[in-house]
This record gives sequence, C-alpha cells and structure tokens, in this order.
Amino acid sequence: MDFQKELIAEYERETAKTRQILEAIPADADLSYNPHPKSMSLGRLAGHLTDMTGDWAMHCLTLDKLEFAADHKWDPYVPASKEAVVHKFDEGLPLVRKTLSELTAARWDENWKFIFGGQVFIDSPRHQVFRDFVMNHMVHHRAQLGVYLRLLNARVPGAYGPSADEM
Repeated sequence: MDFQKELIAEYERETAKTRQILEAIPADADLSYNPHPKSMSLGRLAGHLTDMTGDWAMHCLTLDKLEFAADHKWDPYVPASKEAVVHKFDEGLPLVRKTLSELTAARWDENWKFIFGGQVFIDSPRHQVFRDFVMNHMVHHRAQLGVYLRLLNARVPGAYGPSADEM
C-alpha cells in the first residue's frame, strides 16, 4: 500500500465533505450564533475549519515546529459571510495538495513540535500530527458544525451516508 497516495485520497474525500457542510451554512445565518457559552461561535468554528485544512496543514507539512511566546495573541479567522469562509477554504487546498504530493517518506517520519510559552504540546512524527491534528481534527469540528446546523434548523449534509435530511 502506498501510504502517501492513500493519505492524499483521504484528504481529498474529507475536505470535499467539509466543503459540503460549509456550503450548508445558510446565507443569512448569524455567524455570531453560539449554542453554549463554552462553544465557539458559528463563524469562529467555520473559520477554524479553514485554518486546519489550510494554514495549519501547511505548518505541519513544511515546518519542523511551530513555536509561540507565552504572550502571543492569536487572532482567529472569523469570516464575515458564508461565501468568505468557503472562498478561504478553497484557497488553501491547492497548496496543501501540492505539498502533500511532494513530501518524502523520510520527512513523514521526522518529529514535528508545537510549543507555546515554552511548553511542548505536540512532539510526534509528522505523519501522526497530520493524521491527528489536521485530518481527525477536521472531522471532529465538521461534526460540531453539523450540530450547529441542526440547532439552526438548517439542512445537514450526510458525510458517511445520507443524513436525516437526505432520507
């Protein structure tokens, strides 16, 4: 089995499903909608999906570590509209696809680190980081977005078979 070929194919399948759920956000949805005080807003959650499939994926694939000082203030992407989030999502994919196809087997086995304020949060082989913190993370937040859509009475697309809205 060609690990890289299979991972690229999976990335393609999962990003296509993620795009479907981003497309399902109603055009008139209030992106500040928040189902719980500890939850991200709808816009922040949608923006987070673009971060992990684009910038975060590229950091994982091209850098050996991502390190921030303890006083680093991260300004998360919160889209102004559904169209903006879909555009940003689509914008990031081509470079990730190209980089995925060019990565060597040796590079997959190298460790990748995420350090914040001197504390190491991630120190694992790149292939594991890509799987856990790009792919699985994308699926996790995509499912959360599906719950938000359901709570807003919006149509939820199926990911691994038809949803209740498609039956």
